Amino acid sequence: MKYNTFGKLGDRVSRLGYGAMGLGGVFGRHDEGELVRSIVNSLEQGVNFIDTARNYGESERILGIALREWKGDRPFIASKIQSKDENGWGGPVPVQSAFPQGWLRESTEISLRQLGVETIDLMQLHQYWPHWDHVDYWMDELLRLKEEGKIRGIGVSIPDQRHDIALSLVQSGKIDSVQTVFHIFDPLPLDCLIPLCQDNNVAVIARCILDEGGLTGFLQQDTVFEDGDFRKTYFDYLPRHLYIERVERLRAEFVPQFANTLAELAIKFVLHHPGVTTAVSSMHVARYANENIAAVDREPLPDGIFEEIRRYHRWVRNFYETKYWR
Repeated sequence: MKYNTFGKLGDRVSRLGYGAMGLGGVFGRHDEGELVRSIVNSLEQGVNFIDTARNYGESERILGIALREWKGDRPFIASKIQSKDENGWGGPVPVQSAFPQGWLRESTEISLRQLGVETIDLMQLHQYWPHWDHVDYWMDELLRLKEEGKIRGIGVSIPDQRHDIALSLVQSGKIDSVQTVFHIFDPLPLDCLIPLCQDNNVAVIARCILDEGGLTGFLQQDTVFEDGDFRKTYFDYLPRHLYIERVERLRAEFVPQFANTLAELAIKFVLHHPGVTTAVSSMHVARYANENIAAVDREPLPDGIFEEIRRYHRWVRNFYETKYWR
């Protein structure tokens, strides 16, 4: 495993992080014992960054069980405050409806109890919109939690692919990290957000690095998702065959010459730029987790191949629109 410094906080965190969204059942049901073991499995292989959220069902509670079982060094724990306004995922809402006064503290206290820890290393807003910058109370509440030692760092998670909405906040010096969608089909954070974070010593957490699994090549025309699976409508933003054709183009051009698998190619692409502090992937299935972790130590993509993928395989579209814009 390779490690980076997490911005101003200074922690050394694994370049590949454990994305704990899958612990909440959004990618199918799994035995709780297996989920706990999946966390320990990743920690044993050097993963020391875990990203969870209040909004991820039982994720924090299950993670808390794993932390009590784990006998090694405590990993870096990032969580997110749950928004009270579901409309805030698809478009801007007032900060008062998403995070009313007092809720940031209440949500954080719940997270602390569920995780069984006294301090959360990074607390993120699970929604963020730039017009909130003109309202002071939410940042003041987070700063008080930091002063009290309940959180160590402050970050925001951008709701969807609109990466540029956090640029002014990054420049303000008020936050420690930004979490954003970033993968082969959507490399737009490379244009402005990632370089600006580098200039301001703000950590970048890349998420959806496998595009909800699509960049592993698992998706077929007849793939059926069970009710409750986050991906049930995700890949049908456009006719599914268009997605499959683009994935197969990647396979034909770059596998196995530059990566053993499509997933490895996707991970190498996201980790190529030094401005990406850590990239989180759902690793609740040990077999896939092991393959993803192994990819970090393999030969990086040549610069020319990275640029070729960035320029000729980008396919920017907002799949979240199938969920929040009818």
